[in-house]
Amino acid sequence: MISATKKWIFLKISGALLVPMMLWFIINLISIYDKSFEIVLNFFNEPFSKFLFSIFIINAYFFSALSISEVFEDYIKNNKIKNVANRLLFISAVVIPLITIILLIIL
Repeated sequence: MISATKKWIFLKISGALLVPMMLWFIINLISIYDKSFEIVLNFFNEPFSKFLFSIFIINAYFFSALSISEVFEDYIKNNKIKNVANRLLFISAVVIPLITIILLIIL
């Protein structure tokens, strides 16, 4: 399978998975928005919420990294700059969710 086809399929799958996760997060965010810190902390301490939020963060960064890399492919003509930008993008797409999940586990 061609690399561009794989990217397209991954974009569509991760985008489709992102919609219900985003709805779940928005509904829960509305329910805890004006609550006390302890209630918010209890929400993020529940194993199910931790798991879904972790999957949501991973999927969101995966989707955004794939989308932004397509922008780099289209608009950056210099291959060296394009490769550096893509590598920095993918490193940040791994490091930021990893730090978030580690902090969530420690919480």
